[in-house]
Amino acid sequence: MLRASCRQEPRFGRIIGVGGYRPQRVVDNGEICRSIDSSEEWIETRSGIRRRHFATREETHAVMGAAAAEKAIAAAGLDPLDIGCVIVATTTNLVSLPAVAVDVAHRVGARRAGAFDLNAACAGFCYGVGTASAMIRSGEADHVLVVGAERLTDLVDPTDRQIAFLLADGAGAAVIGPSEEPGIGPVVWGADGDQLEAVVMTRSWGDYRHDAAGPPPVMRMDGRRVFRWAVDAMAQTAREAMSAAGVTVDDLAAFIPHQANMRITEVLAKELGLPAHVVVADDIVTTGNTSSASIPLAMEHMLTGGQAASGDLALLIGFGAGLTYAAQVVRLP
Repeated sequence: MLRASCRQEPRFGRIIGVGGYRPQRVVDNGEICRSIDSSEEWIETRSGIRRRHFATREETHAVMGAAAAEKAIAAAGLDPLDIGCVIVATTTNLVSLPAVAVDVAHRVGARRAGAFDLNAACAGFCYGVGTASAMIRSGEADHVLVVGAERLTDLVDPTDRQIAFLLADGAGAAVIGPSEEPGIGPVVWGADGDQLEAVVMTRSWGDYRHDAAGPPPVMRMDGRRVFRWAVDAMAQTAREAMSAAGVTVDDLAAFIPHQANMRITEVLAKELGLPAHVVVADDIVTTGNTSSASIPLAMEHMLTGGQAASGDLALLIGFGAGLTYAAQVVRLP
């Protein structure tokens, strides 16, 4: 017969440290316009983006993820050996095995940690936070490292006017630890398979292997379709996450959505009726859309820039290919 856990006191999860890594190469809209038929003004008006970061060959998923993770672990005041599990959310890893999470755990010295990758596209970080919180509450781990690491430029056709100006590279990380008070609200998540074709790959790597004469797989996105779906569906998901956490918009100090497009963020903020005191993340302006890395990067940016403070309540929401989505209310580290 299996023995039940001896832990009697209920416990909760909370983000206790956050960190980020932005690649060294900065790419402004002028450089993007050399490859697509557009203008710097059109890009900024359409997306809010002024510049973004592109990774070099040396700035791999694991290198970027480990750099962000080291900052998060240090901010949490932990030793790497305190980490019980490492979750890396990524959509863009082109190497099937080993998992990026194993490499990240090794690089940061989390030698006692379990490690696995998670692919929920741009909702990946919120999925990871929800999973980590459940692990903490169940007693399966005391500290979980959640990393979002992406090299979107590996999968983008630089001449694609739909998305070439949006996507970028980077990594963000958060350490989830135990708390006597709830620090992470229930996750509200799902996947809308009716929108499966909104963001896709042009072909599989298996097809490319058998026909290398053709073009390699790249991402394609129906921008209008994603925009309409996001502004219609995600406001309701955000409301459900707040209701599940027992808070209202008046209780929030920050709104940190996936940095997909500043226009989507602005419409969502308006739909939710956010009060003037709620600070809305705008990291996309200088970082671009980094998929699963965008929320932790935006969180770090708000905290280090003084836009938000430790203990503030923030609403997180991610959405991406699938179309997957997830939202939760968290207390900032």
